[in-house]
Amino acid sequence: MVDGLGRNIDYIRVSVTDRCQLRCVYCMPEEGVPSLTHQEILRFDEITRLCALFAQLGVRKVKVTGGEPLCRKGLPHLIQQIKAIPGIDQVTLTTNGVELARSWDALCQAGLDGVNVSLDTLDRDLYARLTRRDRLSDALEGVRLAAASGQMPVKINCVPMTREQLLWDVAELARDLPVHVRFIEMMPVGLGKDFLSIPAAETRAVLEEHFGPLFPDEGPKGNGPAEYCLLPGFRGRIGFISALSHKFCQDCNRVRLTATGFLKTCLQFSHGADLREPLRAGASDQELLARMAAAIRAKPSAHHFDGPFTQEDERRNMSQIGG
Repeated sequence: MVDGLGRNIDYIRVSVTDRCQLRCVYCMPEEGVPSLTHQEILRFDEITRLCALFAQLGVRKVKVTGGEPLCRKGLPHLIQQIKAIPGIDQVTLTTNGVELARSWDALCQAGLDGVNVSLDTLDRDLYARLTRRDRLSDALEGVRLAAASGQMPVKINCVPMTREQLLWDVAELARDLPVHVRFIEMMPVGLGKDFLSIPAAETRAVLEEHFGPLFPDEGPKGNGPAEYCLLPGFRGRIGFISALSHKFCQDCNRVRLTATGFLKTCLQFSHGADLREPLRAGASDQELLARMAAAIRAKPSAHHFDGPFTQEDERRNMSQIGG
C-alpha cells in the first residue's frame, strides 16, 4: 500500500486495550481514564480479520500495543492468530514489562518475534514517581528473563525527562545483556505536552560524557526510525529516535489501529477512518479494504509538533491511541 506521497505503508501498530497497571506521568492521569467497555473494544476475531485485510494491502509487520497489551486476557492466542495470517512476516510486542515474566513462555509458544519494554529509569524511587507504581523489580525481571532466553530481539525504550533518570544506568543494560537500549524524544501528545522534549543530541552528549564516543552502527536497522550506535564492550546497541529534532516523516511507513477500531494515520492528527462500525454492520472485505486504502492515501505529509495546536490535533492520551 502506497500513500499519497509514495510512502510504502507496511507496518501497523495494533492497540488491544486502553488499560494499564501503571500510571506514567506522560501517558495517563493518576486516577486513570474511564476504561473502555467490552463492547467498545475490538474482539480478537475482529482484530484478526482487519489484520488480514491490512496484509492484503501490503502490511508485513504488526506491533501489538496498549495501554498495556498484557492486560488483555488471552493475548498470546491473538498473537498466534495474527502470525498465521498469510503475508504477515513479523509480530512484535510493546510492553511495560510488569507482567512479561509471567507471560513469557506463552508469548514464545505463540511465535512472538520481538519485544520492546518501556523503562525510563533503574532508580526504584524515581520509577515509582514516574509510573506512580512500585513495580520496577517486576519490569526488570521480565527484561532479564526475555534477554536471557535468546528467543527473540529485546529492546528497551527510554524517554529522557530529567537528569535524575541517570540515563547511563539504563544504557548499561546493553553492556550486560543482549538488548538494544533506545532513547526516544518525548512526544507532545496528551499529557506529554506538559513535559520538555529533550533532543537526542543532548541525550547523546550525556552518554558520551559518561562512556566516551558513540560509534555509528552501519549494520541493518529495524522496523522503525532508530539510529543505532555502538559502544566497546557492550553486548547490545544504543539507539536514538528523534521524531522532533530530526523529523523523519518523509520515510514514515506506519499506521495505527486503536483498541476501538479507528485507523489512525499519523500520531499527531485525529485523521483516519472508523473501521469498527462498518465491520460490525456487515461490510464486505472489499468495502473495508476501500475504506482502509482511502484513509492511507490521505495520510498527512508530516507532523507539525513544532507549530500551534490546531482543531485537527489529537486530544486523547497516548494510552488511548496505542502509543
